Amino acid sequence: MSTAAIGFLYAGATLSAMLAGIPIAFALGFVALAFMFVFMPAASLDTVAQNVYEEMASITLLSIPLFILKGAAIGRSKAGQDLYSAMHAWMHRIPGGLGIANVFACALFAAMAGSSPATCSAIGSAGIPEMRKRGYSPGFAAGIIAAGGTLGILLPPSITMILYAVAAEQSLGRLFLAGIGPGLLLVGLFAAWAVFRFRAEYATAKAAYERGGVQSPILADDTYSMRQRFETLPRVLPFVVLLTGVMVALYGGYATPSETAGLGGLLALGLIAVIYGVWRPKDVSPILTATLRESTMLMLIIGMSLLYAYVMSYLHISQSAAAAIVAMQLSPWVLLVTILGLVIGLGFFLPPVSIILMTAPIILPPLKAAGFDLVWFGVVMTITMEMGLIHPPVGLNIFVIKNIAPDIPLSDIIWGTLPFVVLMAVAILILCLVPGIALWLPDLLLPSTR
Repeated sequence: MSTAAIGFLYAGATLSAMLAGIPIAFALGFVALAFMFVFMPAASLDTVAQNVYEEMASITLLSIPLFILKGAAIGRSKAGQDLYSAMHAWMHRIPGGLGIANVFACALFAAMAGSSPATCSAIGSAGIPEMRKRGYSPGFAAGIIAAGGTLGILLPPSITMILYAVAAEQSLGRLFLAGIGPGLLLVGLFAAWAVFRFRAEYATAKAAYERGGVQSPILADDTYSMRQRFETLPRVLPFVVLLTGVMVALYGGYATPSETAGLGGLLALGLIAVIYGVWRPKDVSPILTATLRESTMLMLIIGMSLLYAYVMSYLHISQSAAAAIVAMQLSPWVLLVTILGLVIGLGFFLPPVSIILMTAPIILPPLKAAGFDLVWFGVVMTITMEMGLIHPPVGLNIFVIKNIAPDIPLSDIIWGTLPFVVLMAVAILILCLVPGIALWLPDLLLPSTR
């Protein structure tokens, strides 16, 4: 059987297994083992455990459960609500300030937790009820939180970036730094949309009131004294200091990513113990349980994805696919658009973890041959996968929002997120036109590694 035929059979078997409802990790592992049994030497089955271990024996991957611990410690305390309250107090005078406060709170929390679902849950549980109480439409409120949560896989520390660094064999430090500029770009675009949408809803509510209707809460003018603003800071500043300290330790060369992750996790546990009194075994147990559950699930997906990629490489499927893409002699930008279209399509069915590990052997060699910087592409690919977190049918963040705000119709949540999908596409276009947005910071701080 030809390599092309095996490749199509491999893809078809994978799609069939996933559509059958088999969990992603088991679907990938089952397909990989089946093709090892049929197309590879029998002795290869005896080395499955060894192959998986060798692929996962990376000190970089060790940082994943430690970053998850840090995120769980912050996400399962009241840090998210306090962070949101502080942002609201300082930004309430800006038109749409409540929406902007939620965007900034999501960005800061994402930078501390590194998880999109955790960001959605922590900020959304406080932000969505508050926005709705002040007259924001349900779809608008849900869209802001769902989109803000996607920043969790772009701003460092990002688990998605860690996996891309392993798959693409790129510097994790450069990738983390490269995500900061585009992350701030997205924050700015999201905040601008929040102002625009708020003005539209405010004008509609004002016109209705002037026609004799009921005064909407969106027309109310909240005030905070300077004392009230400063009273919101004591519980927030320690976590900002934690974030700053972790970044300084990492980029200053004082600690490796894994050491930084361990330090961040321990300091996060220490902060919630001191600030919120979360130190008793019954209080810490849910944090450790959530960390263990999410780490196990994620590492199982990683392990099976790496086995899947190993089989694909052994059977020359990835090499043949990459060679076929190169043989098409597409112009660099057509190649990029085609590959990003593939990533968007996969985002309908797969989480970012699986997309990276399954596609990296195929798409990275042609991109590198076309002259694209793989660190820059890692950022662009991450934003593209962010779109998958808020577009149907999977849209993980959509269902997180539905879980914390069950009374908002799913259709309203989806329509509320669509403008942010467009804004992400705009951000990708800007990065293509001005790649320095992503690369200036790593080139400035880590020039010797390029």
